[in-house]
Amino acid sequence: MSIVEKKKLAVGIVDDSDIIRERIVQRISKCDKLEIVWEADTVEKTYGCCASFEPSVLILDIQLPDGSGIDILERIKSDNPGVKVIMLTNYPSLPFRKKCVAAGADYFFDKSTEFDKVFEVLKQMASSVN
Repeated sequence: MSIVEKKKLAVGIVDDSDIIRERIVQRISKCDKLEIVWEADTVEKTYGCCASFEPSVLILDIQLPDGSGIDILERIKSDNPGVKVIMLTNYPSLPFRKKCVAAGADYFFDKSTEFDKVFEVLKQMASSVN
């Protein structure tokens, strides 16, 4: 009898708030088809993590202590357009939304009103993993 290993969707999380990252981790840990491969709280750490292991999905904040998540978004999409990027931000204004969509964001959610939508999207993505 062979053991079949379940494939999981690799998720990276970039947010400078420990509380937000913990909430995301708690929710993702409930889905057996999702795996958090790394967490980062700065632009610099994000680039280091991506150099080690690029996730299939990136949950990305806009405002980080050492720069902008939009810069990360542009670089990630330039290097690997197949990575799905979910922007999760406290800056949901139309100019930020337009800039993120133009840079290649696949989703754009407001942390305060659309937090749960992130997990709906992740579950949909995970359902396609064999």
